[in-house]
Amino acid sequence: MSDDRFEELVADALDSIPPQLARAIDNVVVLIEPRHPDEPDLLGLYEGIALTERLDSEYGGSLPDRITVYRNAILDMCGSEAEVVDEVAITVVHELAHHFGIDEDRLHQLGWG
Repeated sequence: MSDDRFEELVADALDSIPPQLARAIDNVVVLIEPRHPDEPDLLGLYEGIALTERLDSEYGGSLPDRITVYRNAILDMCGSEAEVVDEVAITVVHELAHHFGIDEDRLHQLGWG
């Protein structure tokens, strides 16, 4: 799959976020990297301060939170473009959930783990 097509899938996943949630996303950048250097099978990573943990007086001026989607790890685990589409959507939602303060255990309970 081309880099452009993968980027399109990530953009589509972001566009599928319901508008009321999309409006609540604050100070986040979404990046695509080939692979995590220390965890090559990692599909995505949220780095930042969840909305539930931000204190306005201490958070101001912070660099954007980062969501990184690891293209090669996703492509390695998927056997078809349809599987890639699904996995990209799951990964994007999973990492955005961390931005909203939802932890791994709750994501697994909700079926997004």
